[in-house]
Amino acid sequence: MAGRVTKQAQLRSALTTLCATLRPGEMLPSERQLCDDYQVSRMTVREVLGQLEADGVITRVPGKGTFVAERVARSRLHMASFSDDMRRLGRTPSTVVLHSDHAVPPQATVSALGLATNEMAFHLVRLRLADGLPMSIDDGWYRAELVPGLLERDLTQSLYALFAKEYDCPIDRAEQSVRAVAADERNAGWLGTETGSPLLAFDRISYSRDRPVEHAQSWYRSDRYQVYMTVSAEDSQNA
Repeated sequence: MAGRVTKQAQLRSALTTLCATLRPGEMLPSERQLCDDYQVSRMTVREVLGQLEADGVITRVPGKGTFVAERVARSRLHMASFSDDMRRLGRTPSTVVLHSDHAVPPQATVSALGLATNEMAFHLVRLRLADGLPMSIDDGWYRAELVPGLLERDLTQSLYALFAKEYDCPIDRAEQSVRAVAADERNAGWLGTETGSPLLAFDRISYSRDRPVEHAQSWYRSDRYQVYMTVSAEDSQNA
């Protein structure tokens, strides 16, 4: 049994390394070929492939084969900018500005930011990428008096870093909800996916020293981004 476990560990390490050298969607050798290449049983190959599939490293399509899965960014639910989050995960972030203006926001944003009726705010829509792949769309509104001249800045950088450095307005708290939605035609086009495909939709109000600065909606490709959190028995006792 000990020898078999060792062979499993060796095969898992070898296949994990192989997958890291291939592009998402590339096919792995057949089970029979893996048995021959690594001198292991068919049972060992199937057990290791099952583990890698559960971990999201590969996908198996009946009748077609085994393929390298899309590399999913698995982010812990915490306060961080998109840029910082992607760098922490070993990804290279980049941003494309899709739209920017100074306008009267919708009523939900007026309430979220505590604006007066017909008060204008900065509006910014950005496509966020990781390693060159579309990851999310951020559609945000920002209180103009707290970040004057925002639209004249480099809007491809981290806004949270900009707020802290240039406006003495560090984001230190946020209220956020997340739900599953189907991609509409606009978001599907920007994210490079199919209309109706699953997205994670975030609605966030961000604060600096208890002042609401940002009201943003973000849509993430659920095949490229996951969120997780740590819970404890103490959390349930306090609920």
